[in-house]
Amino acid sequence: MARDYYEILEVSRSASAEEIKKAYRKVAMKHHPDRNQGDKEAEERFKEATEAYEVLGDLEKRKIYDRFGLEGLKSSGYSGPGNANDIFSNFGDIFGDLFGMGGGRKTTNGPIPGSDLRYDLTITFMEAVHGADKEIEITRPDTCWTCEGTGARPGHPTKTCNQCNGRGQILRSQGFFSVSTTCPVCRGQGTVISDPCQDCDGRGLVNKTKKVSLKIPAGVDNGARMRLSGEGEGGRRNGKAGDLYVFLDVEPHEFFQREGTTIYLQLPLSITQASLGYKLKVPTIHGEKSLKIPAGTQTGAHFALKHEGVKDLRSGARGDMVVVIEVRIPESLSKRQKELLEEFAELEKEGGEYHHESLFQKIFRKTA
Repeated sequence: MARDYYEILEVSRSASAEEIKKAYRKVAMKHHPDRNQGDKEAEERFKEATEAYEVLGDLEKRKIYDRFGLEGLKSSGYSGPGNANDIFSNFGDIFGDLFGMGGGRKTTNGPIPGSDLRYDLTITFMEAVHGADKEIEITRPDTCWTCEGTGARPGHPTKTCNQCNGRGQILRSQGFFSVSTTCPVCRGQGTVISDPCQDCDGRGLVNKTKKVSLKIPAGVDNGARMRLSGEGEGGRRNGKAGDLYVFLDVEPHEFFQREGTTIYLQLPLSITQASLGYKLKVPTIHGEKSLKIPAGTQTGAHFALKHEGVKDLRSGARGDMVVVIEVRIPESLSKRQKELLEEFAELEKEGGEYHHESLFQKIFRKTA
């Protein structure tokens, strides 16, 4: 879509979640296909608004969209809300509110895939730049091994729901609207369990704790997301398990700062080191490296150490490290140090290096 999602819903970029929901309800009511039968333009507006709400109504998707736009969403795996049936399925609660009826998600009595899960993992700065092997422990709803996810006690099959005839949905009409809502008896499953499994209490899922190995590649940054296929919630009725998404939170380093693949280091120098020049060993994320500071170096001067930065995740090339100089002024002086500095100050006056008096006169003339 070419149009901006905020423009479609007519809200500001700082709108709250409730404001976005209200705006979507308004647009959806106006352009709903049941109110505009045969109107292709209204149908497109309805789909457009639904796509906008699916993104802006989801905190994680909204963050990605605000930062990287639509291309960023596509890169993260988002492909839009799908067809009209998907739209009603995903936003049943919204449409239920719109038309004054209880909403619900459309389900079938076939295989039910497990939901994706999220795990937040904190790693150190060095683990992020160099990579690391981690092992995490997760507790997740897994497929019940006793009933194999059916929820029914073995040998006691489920029965077709008489209320919805196995469809899981009940069609309700109000004026010119016809909306499918979740069956209150089977809760959208299409079947009812007369004798539930004792191990999962009819849920088809039981909580299990397991350890999962995770290989963090070198160069990941704060907020990176890793996908572990099949490590999410277990499926039911032979449905496949969902995925586990691990979000990385990188701890800051005491001395190093990072911007992309570039590492920055603030290096303090004394007046004499900066004035006379100095050769020293500086720490990098890959070990110590020699750096020669030329005489007369000022605060804020930058020195680049090539290929001493972070490895790029795609190309594998290393960035640079930038050393930023900070000349420190001593807060207290010994008697001898003070005498030497006073002597140095007299030499400056004789040499006229800074011409302070003439400089002040110029400033006063221009501001008078």
